[in-house]
Amino acid sequence: MKRPEPVQVIKQRRDTALGKLVAGVPYIAWLGIGFERKGDELTATLPFSDKLIGNPMLPAIHGGVTAAFLEATATMELAWQLLWAEVESKRINPDEMTPETMPRLPKTIDFTVDYLRPGLPRDAYARARVVRSGRRYASVQVETWQDNRGKLFAAATGHFLMPARDE
Repeated sequence: MKRPEPVQVIKQRRDTALGKLVAGVPYIAWLGIGFERKGDELTATLPFSDKLIGNPMLPAIHGGVTAAFLEATATMELAWQLLWAEVESKRINPDEMTPETMPRLPKTIDFTVDYLRPGLPRDAYARARVVRSGRRYASVQVETWQDNRGKLFAAATGHFLMPARDE
């Protein structure tokens, strides 16, 4: 009987795959967005920086930054779900992933943001939930908060064109 892989090996494989997926989007790095993985669930973190302030009188995080944070979270959630299956089945070896062999990212069809309150000058967190994901189309809802998950400062709904499996 074959022994199961050690947990550390599995975690390392998953973390390597996620790291390479996120590193493939330079804008995510420029904003400073990070992703923490717990199993197959992702939580995005937008660390506070002065460059994110849109209204220095409040001060508040710029609405475009908030929208970009939500859209990046939704896109990474969809891409991670696609990549997760490949990594878990070992069809993709994360150590051998290159920019040329990375899975293609979903493309935004539309993205609607509801600004519920100003984003304060502190770290923000977001999670996306895939409502529907088919072969060519996906619908995602995203929420972002700061100190209290029950007090969202923005939420969004997006529709995405999924990459063809052979792309």
